[in-house]
Amino acid sequence: MSEAATMQFHPQPKAGPAKPWAFPAPERGTLPNGLTVLRCDRPGQQVVAVEVHLEAPLDAEPDGLDGVATIMARAFNEGTDKHSAEDFAAELDRCGATMDAHADHPGVRVSLEVPVSRLPKALGLLSDALRAPAFADTEIERLVRNRLDEIPHEAANPARRAAKELSKQLFPAGARMSRPRQGTEETVSAIDSAAVRAFYERHVRPATSTLVVVGDLTGTDLDAILADTVGTWTGDTAEARPMPAITADDTGRVVIVDRPGAVQTQLLIGRIGPDRHDRIWPAQVLGTYCLGGTLTSRLDRVLREEKGYTYGVRAFSQVLRSAPDGTGAAMLAISGSVDTESTGPALDDLWKVLRTLAAEGLTDAERDVAVQNLVGVAPLKFEMAASVAATLADQVEQNLPDDFQAQLYRQLAATGTVEATAAVVSAFPEDHLVTILVGDAARIEGPVRALDIGEVSVVSG
Repeated sequence: MSEAATMQFHPQPKAGPAKPWAFPAPERGTLPNGLTVLRCDRPGQQVVAVEVHLEAPLDAEPDGLDGVATIMARAFNEGTDKHSAEDFAAELDRCGATMDAHADHPGVRVSLEVPVSRLPKALGLLSDALRAPAFADTEIERLVRNRLDEIPHEAANPARRAAKELSKQLFPAGARMSRPRQGTEETVSAIDSAAVRAFYERHVRPATSTLVVVGDLTGTDLDAILADTVGTWTGDTAEARPMPAITADDTGRVVIVDRPGAVQTQLLIGRIGPDRHDRIWPAQVLGTYCLGGTLTSRLDRVLREEKGYTYGVRAFSQVLRSAPDGTGAAMLAISGSVDTESTGPALDDLWKVLRTLAAEGLTDAERDVAVQNLVGVAPLKFEMAASVAATLADQVEQNLPDDFQAQLYRQLAATGTVEATAAVVSAFPEDHLVTILVGDAARIEGPVRALDIGEVSVVSG
């Protein structure tokens, strides 16, 4: 009978010493044509991410042409003076690149990702799109039709409908922020190639734009590549465009967007608060995360785990426009959905959470978990070049210093429970919240009125 085989166990590997991490610091410069460039070398990131911020804000759209910035952004992919729309797409494919663009309140963003070996070719295509977009009549007409086709689908989406109504309720009727970012059926229908080109010529130029490049730049002569591509883009200088002040009405009230027969109610509760230039921002981020940033946050513990009203409710802050002089603003909101019959009880418990928070504050354990989730996972969050580039571009469009994100993590780690509590209570005061409910008014209006959380009105869905 053979002897039993024995196994030899090797020592378990031990973790190496922890390496300090900080959000990457970019190198800033300016090309002769006035284009600002932020570069960030990330060894090992063979896919380079490029972000371009164009100072063409939605507030600059001409009267009656809401959506022209969006059509212009989409048209950057639709041909240049050198390539037709089909040829441009084929050239991007040949160098393994993807390019996208969108418009928002601060301006237009163009994003590019490409293997570093094809960076010169891809930056050349990006340069052509910015320098000499075709804006062909047929392509603009197609983009307008596509946008018009999207609008009914957005109106049918409860979350999108709630967001549209919240903006309408918060901001004055004449303010651009009160209207859909990508335009309405009436305004988009009025857009043609002449309108797109006029908007482009008025607002798009290198002197007011910033380009961010992030990736493994070892052995890449980026200066030469930039000079041969985006460095050839020319345009006039321009004075800074004054931005109108942001005003909002956060008088506590409830607006029900009636959807007869709906089996769920979409909740969106919001108001306007300070932007990232405010000293309270780090504490507000931390406190808001404790309230509703993840599955273990207070709102989910009550509404999801204890009561079973919802699959999840989130609290968040989203910068709308940011400025060093204090004229910026962020949307502070709570969002989720519940079944129709639970609408009244869910809102009642949500308000109880806010009242308890104001009366008793956050716990040290909640604060510690939030810091770990926000700060501890940051190295993973910014592992890819695209996430670093997008954050740097966010800082540019929000007029923040290049080290803002790095400073934010240090401030979050240093923020105490008392500070976080004060910030989140200030962000979500129970009597200054505009509540939008997209659901069956016949079934939810009575229970909601009984809560006495503000005047209730009903609008058509």
